[in-house]
This record gives sequence, C-alpha cells and structure tokens, in this order.
Amino acid sequence: MSRVLRLPPLPTIRDILKLYNVSAMKRLSQNFILDEKLSNKIVKKAGYLPGSYVLEVGPGPGALTRSILRHSPEKLIVIEKDTRFKPVLEMLTDAYAAVNGKMDVIYDDIMKVDLTNLFPESVANAWDGAAPKIYIIGNLPFNVSTPLIIKWIQAISEKKSLWMYGRTRMTLTFQKEVAERLVAEPLNHQRCRLSIVAQAWTQPILRFIIPGSAFLPKPQVDVGVVTFVPLVTPRTKHEHDIFTKVTRHIFSFRQKHSVKGIGTLFPLERRKELGEIMYKLADLNPKIRPMQLTVEEIDRLVSAYKYLLEKHPELKLYEYRASRRILGLSKIKDVELMESETL
Repeated sequence: MSRVLRLPPLPTIRDILKLYNVSAMKRLSQNFILDEKLSNKIVKKAGYLPGSYVLEVGPGPGALTRSILRHSPEKLIVIEKDTRFKPVLEMLTDAYAAVNGKMDVIYDDIMKVDLTNLFPESVANAWDGAAPKIYIIGNLPFNVSTPLIIKWIQAISEKKSLWMYGRTRMTLTFQKEVAERLVAEPLNHQRCRLSIVAQAWTQPILRFIIPGSAFLPKPQVDVGVVTFVPLVTPRTKHEHDIFTKVTRHIFSFRQKHSVKGIGTLFPLERRKELGEIMYKLADLNPKIRPMQLTVEEIDRLVSAYKYLLEKHPELKLYEYRASRRILGLSKIKDVELMESETL
C-alpha cells in the first residue's frame, strides 16, 4: 500500500471559499465538496494513482485535487472553466511542485478541449492489454455530465482522444438518477438509451451514493459516483453512430412495444412491413418493450437495419424528425393517429 503524500500546509476548502469570496454559480451548475473524507473516498475508487497520469475535470476550489495529489501521480492536469479559481489552483500547483510533483492547469470548457496527445506516448498500452496508467476523475457540473459522457463514450468506441492510449478509466459524479440509468439492467424501469450506449462500450459501476447535504450549495438531488471501465471487446460490432441511431429510435416510445420506435426508422407507408422484417431478421418478438432489450439484442436489430439499408439504399435518406417538420405541426396529430393504426 502506497504512503500518502504530505503536502505543505493548506487552508481548508471552506476557508478558501471565504478567503477568495467565491460562491457556486448556478449557471455553471457548481456544487462543491467540502468533506475531505468524501473526496478521498472518490479518489480511492478511481484506481491506483501513484506514478500515474491523471486528468481532473472541474476542480473548482480543489477538494478532489488535493486528494489526487496526496496519491503522488506522475502528473496531474486539471481543466477548469471558471477562472475565479485561478489563485486556488496556482496555490495547489506550487504546493505540489514543492514536493517535486507536476500539475498543469488548463482554463477552458471541457466540451471544447482537444485531449489528444495530452499525455506522453510512452504510457500507451495495447487495447487488449493492461489499462494504461491514466485516469479521469471529476465532480462534474450537472449541466455537462450527460453530454460529456456521451461524447467520451463515442471517443472510446473510436479509440480516440484519451483512449488512443488504451482503455483509460473514468470515475465521475452524476445526479443520482443519471447514475442509476447508466448502470440499469434489462427490466429495470431506469433503463434507457443512455444505459444501452454506456454498456455497449464500457462497464459502468455505481460505486456509492453521496447525499446532497455533502455539497455546497446543497443540490435538490443526491449524487452517484460511477466508474467506467472500457471493454476489451465491445458488446456491439457496429459503429457508434448507427448503433446510437437505432437505440434512440427504439427508446423514443419507451412505454410502447419496441417495434413502434423501430418503425420510425422508415417512411410511414413502409413501417409495418419493414419493422416486421427487422424483428424476423433479429429473431425477436416485436412486442418486446425497449427496457427489456439487452445490448446484444439491439446489436442484432442494428444488423437487420443495415441489411435493409443495403437492400433499399433510398432508406438512408429518410429522417423521422425532418419528415415531421416538413408535415407541419397542424398535421402531426393526424400522422400520429395513422402511425397508431399502422403499428
């Protein structure tokens, strides 16, 4: 077991917020962790950090940052959008430098930062080998957590960005409901498109739930900590875009038979015919509900859809949302009635 690094004396997080007169900004969905034991617990679940390379997203006043630094990573890079925390992060950078550690700060929006070549090539491992000594950790603002994990799962599927180094792991916070959706298994009422996409390329693990009272300001919901372990072999053989497209359509009517959502992949006059063919090709009951489907079953539906696209190339041009816009709002209810009669 590694010895915890002793940093130079630092003011508490609560004192730092008072010292620099910094409060959470609602428009940035900021919620700060004040409890050192809690930040240590999150970091411990991330993996073995001594000698590793770590990216922290949204450090804010630096609670998680301190816990990471105490585990002696070879290098820590933090990305923070809010420049009000510059004095705090500079203080932590200097404190780590005092014990010969390396910490860099990037002031930018994580949704816009190019993470390619962020760390040296020497830490890369083959995809089917051991995971690289790279970790992503973050107490994410609620307004960025879902779009960010969707973006990163696509990067995992394409082995780009921080996944050009191999199967880089992530440990991130989400609203409790989102965390539960990410790990929801078939038949779970929380199962949704996000569950399917996350589980197609990673193994999401719900580590623990943090009560909202542990944050400042206190959010209206509790928070879940989730670790994502990229799979050596994805549970789908298809490209990210087409897999997520079919999954999105399936869950567009999540309380109906899944064939209703599948039908929207095709023009109205061909939905019943082509929807039934897809389910025959996939060897599935068209009355199965979206939340009952496994990743592998959706993978079979994607195979069937691609087969139909090969047989009928004109179907590639059809877009359900665009067709609704063209019809106009006044006709949508009539179309929905026709759809219910067709499906």
